[in-house]
Amino acid sequence: MSESSPPPVSTLNNGSLLDAAHASGVTTPGYDRARLEPAVVHFGVGGFHRAHQEVYFDQLAELGFTRWGVVGVGMKRPEMGRVLDAQDNLFTVVERGGEESAAKVIGSMVEYLLLAEDRETVLTRLADPRIRLVTLTITADGYVLPDEPGQAGDTAFGLIVDALELRRRGRLAPFTVLSCDNLPDSAAATREAVLALAGRREAALAEWIAERVSFPGSMVDRITPSTTTGVRDEVEEDFRVGDRWPVITEPFTQWVIEDDFCNDRPPLDRTGALFVEDVAPYKLIKSRLLNGVHCALGYVGHLAGHRSTDEAMHDPSVAGFVERLMREEIVPLLPPDVRGMDLDAYCDSLLERLRNPGIGDPLARLCRRGSTKMPDYLLPSLHAAHAQDRPRALLAFAVAAWMRYLRGQDLDGAPIDVQDARAGELRDAALRGGDDPGPLLALTDVFGDLAGDAESVAVIRRSLAGAFRTRASLRSALAAPR
Repeated sequence: MSESSPPPVSTLNNGSLLDAAHASGVTTPGYDRARLEPAVVHFGVGGFHRAHQEVYFDQLAELGFTRWGVVGVGMKRPEMGRVLDAQDNLFTVVERGGEESAAKVIGSMVEYLLLAEDRETVLTRLADPRIRLVTLTITADGYVLPDEPGQAGDTAFGLIVDALELRRRGRLAPFTVLSCDNLPDSAAATREAVLALAGRREAALAEWIAERVSFPGSMVDRITPSTTTGVRDEVEEDFRVGDRWPVITEPFTQWVIEDDFCNDRPPLDRTGALFVEDVAPYKLIKSRLLNGVHCALGYVGHLAGHRSTDEAMHDPSVAGFVERLMREEIVPLLPPDVRGMDLDAYCDSLLERLRNPGIGDPLARLCRRGSTKMPDYLLPSLHAAHAQDRPRALLAFAVAAWMRYLRGQDLDGAPIDVQDARAGELRDAALRGGDDPGPLLALTDVFGDLAGDAESVAVIRRSLAGAFRTRASLRSALAAPR
């Protein structure tokens, strides 16, 4: 091999090839994976889990805490299991900053099981007294229980209830159930689902769970775009690692956890997580700023002709709108004194994250499921500003952008694929109203009582009639002071 030849591509399936990955500049596990003991069962092994929670547990192992290995349980996709099985449950997390990238092979997953194929094995692991923590990233749909009791057994909550019943009968300590899903109150939703299923089976079981099992809340944050074939090829070319399902993410990461554990507590604070008495203010800040701004940026950026977050944020008119929206209208509505949260610095970091060209989240992804996201993340700020008689023109402008987007045609006349469970209903109302937001505002299960906020409705109506005519009129409106 000549000096100019690239190093060989290493496949993540044995120690010698991990050595080759290390030689290529990739950080590999510095601990003996054979010493890892399973302590965590995680439901929902997607990109976010592998870029977030797994990284924290990998760091624990690096610090010598080897009693916190993770058993991953896939919910739907057998392909993930086949990849991880071929790679000894190893995978690569690539952090892309503005100018530099770094790759780390994560070794904290000790086993991967697919719920549809390995139900009994999953139940056996959950009943193992070494398992002290169960975590979840199953998306909001996973919290909707089937109407027929017999259909719940193959859900994450069905397995959790089955395992807790086995542990109760065996006089074993229960495990903590920690949801990491982005729900307004994921802890309450988790507890409600588990107790509902347990109550269908036996009142005594539900009572035991209510008394003995902890359901702490948490707030998680790390932007993690979907892995594509192109991403896989880039990782192989840049780092000489033949990972068939790597994860691309940003340098920023945050995990805030309610300090309420019924069976041991992983020392995640040693790896940067924050244990707190109340997660609610952290979730509020994240949902109103990161998630709310994502909504606004998605619709405004798309109508301005952009297709990714970094592209939109390098448009001065869009970036200026986003920064003013955060600092002038959303931040004044948030609690000012939250431990570990400097709101001004958080806004700075969020602007930097959105500009990061290494991530470039597609705006189409941010625009999905607006009928769910807008009422959860952006409209609450608008309602709060109305209640407190605070400035809200920028928030109302973002709502107008969504209404214009819902027509299914951009400002150049090109079609928009509106991805929403209520797309047909919303599009009909948007087209029927035209520049009049009335038909959409009549959907009070989405917009609440926004129709009663005359000031915001006036801004929406003016914006639909003027700003959202052409790209030029939109840019002029974005640059205009309010």
